[in-house]
Amino acid sequence: MTRQVRILLVALLLLAPGCTSSDAEKPRLSLFVGVDVSGSFSKTPRFKDALRFLSHYIYGHLHGVGGLEKPRALFVGSIGGDVPNEPKAFHPIQVFERKNVPEIEAKLKELFDTKGNYLTDFNAFFKRISETVQKQNLILAPVAIVIVTDGVPEVAAKKGKKVVQAAYEQIDLSPLEFLARNVTIRVLYPSPTVAAEWERTIPRQRVRIWPVEAEVMQGWHEQLENRPTVKQEKRLWQWIQDIVDRRVRRQRII
Repeated sequence: MTRQVRILLVALLLLAPGCTSSDAEKPRLSLFVGVDVSGSFSKTPRFKDALRFLSHYIYGHLHGVGGLEKPRALFVGSIGGDVPNEPKAFHPIQVFERKNVPEIEAKLKELFDTKGNYLTDFNAFFKRISETVQKQNLILAPVAIVIVTDGVPEVAAKKGKKVVQAAYEQIDLSPLEFLARNVTIRVLYPSPTVAAEWERTIPRQRVRIWPVEAEVMQGWHEQLENRPTVKQEKRLWQWIQDIVDRRVRRQRII
């Protein structure tokens, strides 16, 4: 193959539909954020801290600061309701994309009422994600799910090792299994015991799970350096990449 032919082929590839540099730079990630509004989590000091962290997390991803991946789509919804299997609304990216960190935090506090005595319902939340991905034609793009929660299923509040284990085994990730090649659930603020249950007990084939314990999550405060702008908080964004957004191996549990 002559040099001229090689140059022509490269030029044709660059001009072909779907191969432009601008297309390559378009965000692909679908980011779903869940807030546990059940009393076991929302009535604790960790809930307030979780909303403050999420305001930074959402802002950082929307603006792609510090190397964080910008999402193509963002949906924020509640985990829990008055009755089991109750669908909850997902608030789209437009609600947050023109807000600064304090404004995002204020919006999260407005959206997630903690006055009721709500049930924890992870299955309804995951099913809603699956439905949204299909309706919005987001299939095959990477799906990142970030939930702030104590991680305890409703029936796991009862005593007994077998009862607790059965509660985690009933968390149903099957609606998420074939949405994309990479579906990752990041569980923020559980206790070490609960984190271990999420890693070792919940049945799954392709979905990846990454829990970050409440004690570890407290470390995000130490990364704030009071820079002139939040975009300059390089230590925070690096901490999020290393601790929260780190790449997770697939682990098959049946």
